[in-house]
Amino acid sequence: MSKLLIKNARAIVTCDADDRILTGQSILIDGPAIAEIGDHLVCDGAQTIDARRMFVYPGLVNTHHHLLQAFTRNIPEIQSMELFDWLLFLYNIWKNVNPDYIYYSSLVAMAEFIKYGGTTLFDQHFAFPRSSGGNIIDRQFEAAEALGLRFHAGRSCFTRGKKEGGLPPDELVESLDEVLADSLRVIEKFHDSSKYSLRQVALAPCSPFSVDSKVMIESAKLARDKKVRLHTHLAETLDEERYCLETYGKRPLAWAEDCGWVHDDVWFAHGIHFTDREIDILSQAQAGVAHCPVSNMKLASGVAKVPQMLAKHVPVGLAVDGNGSNDASNLLADLRVAYLLHRLGSSKAAPTGYDILKIATVGGAKLLGRNDIGSISVDQAADLFMIDTDKLELVGALRDPAAFLATIGYHRPVDVTVINGRIVFQEGRLIGVDETAATLMATRELEKWIPAGGVDFRG
Repeated sequence: MSKLLIKNARAIVTCDADDRILTGQSILIDGPAIAEIGDHLVCDGAQTIDARRMFVYPGLVNTHHHLLQAFTRNIPEIQSMELFDWLLFLYNIWKNVNPDYIYYSSLVAMAEFIKYGGTTLFDQHFAFPRSSGGNIIDRQFEAAEALGLRFHAGRSCFTRGKKEGGLPPDELVESLDEVLADSLRVIEKFHDSSKYSLRQVALAPCSPFSVDSKVMIESAKLARDKKVRLHTHLAETLDEERYCLETYGKRPLAWAEDCGWVHDDVWFAHGIHFTDREIDILSQAQAGVAHCPVSNMKLASGVAKVPQMLAKHVPVGLAVDGNGSNDASNLLADLRVAYLLHRLGSSKAAPTGYDILKIATVGGAKLLGRNDIGSISVDQAADLFMIDTDKLELVGALRDPAAFLATIGYHRPVDVTVINGRIVFQEGRLIGVDETAATLMATRELEKWIPAGGVDFRG
C-alpha cells in the first residue's frame, strides 16, 4: 500500500468532534485512510509533502449537483429567468443528451470541483432520453474513476411530463417499471457500502412537479430494501408550493411525508420555503437539507432558513447545485457566499465561517450517510486539500484558519487535493487525466450541442 506523509503543517483544521486546530503537526496516510496524526512523524518510503506553509482542510462534500449542466452555463437568454421558465428553456437541450455528452459534461464539472478542494460529489441525474441507450449513470462513474473522485450517483427520473400536467417534455418521461428496473441495475452494479467506498448510489426522483406519488413510494421501498439513501428537490420555490397545493392538495413536505419520505435516510435539495413547523418535523425525523445558496440567489428562489435549521439540529450540507444555476462547480467559493448571505439576514444568529466549513464537510458526510469522511482524524478516509498560505495577498488574513475560507473567501485552485489517500490534483495539474486532451474532447462534444454561434433552444 502507498503511504503519504504531510509534514509539519502550518495548520490542520480537523473538523473533528473536538474541533481541533493543530499547528506544526504531521499526517501519515496509509492506503485510503489516515493512520496517524502527531508531532515529528517519520515513515521510510512514504511520499512526503512539506506543509510548513500550508493550511490543511478536510475535503469538501457536495450534496446536490446536476453535472449535465456543465454544457448549459452562461446562456444569455436565461440569465434573468426564475426556475420554471429556466427549466422549460433548458429541457429542450437536455431531452437529447447521450452517454458521451454526460461523460464529458461530468468530467468538466468534476475536474473543477476537485481543483477547488472537492473530494466527494453527489449528482442527481434526471435526463434519460429513450434514444440515449442505458448507460448514462455508468459514464458518470467512468468519469469519476478517471479523476479519482469519490462519487455518489443519484438515479433520478421524470414520470410526470407535460401531458400529465408536469413540467418536463414527454420525451424524457419514463414509466414506473423502467425507473425501478434501472434503479435496481445501478444499485447492483455500482453501490458499494464498504468503508472508504468511492462509489455509492441513491434513488432520487426529481421533484414534485416532474414525478408522481407512485414512483416516490416505490422508490422509497426499493431504497430501503437495498439500504441506499433517498433524495429529491423540495420546497425550492413558491411556484412549486402552488403546484403541490393545486395537484396534491397539500404542501410539498406533507406530500413527501405521505410518500414515506420524511425519515433519517432522506435529504432534500434547497428547502427554502419550509415553515417553522416543518423545520420542527425535519428535526424530529432527522431528514436533511442540501443548502444551495448560489443557485437560490441566481434563480431568485429565496433564502433557506439555515440558522434556524442548525439551531433545531436539522442535518444540513452545502451544495453548488447544477452548473447551469451556479455557473460553476466550485464549492470552495460557495463557502463565503453562504457565510455572507446568512450574516446579512441573521446577524449574530448566523453560522460562523467555521460553521459553514463544517456544513460543507461533516455536514455533507452526514447527509450522504457516511461516517468515514468529512474530518481529518485517525481512521477516517484520507480526503483533504491544502493551501499554500505564504502569499503576499494573504498577509494579515491568517489569524483564524478555521474561518479563513469563508471569511476571506479563498476561491482559487488549491495547491493539493487528496482523495482516498491519492494525490489527484497538485501544482495546478490533474493527475488522473490528460487535461489538454480532455479539454479538446469536451469542447468538441459541447459544440455538437451548442455551436459557438449559439442556437435558439426554446422549442
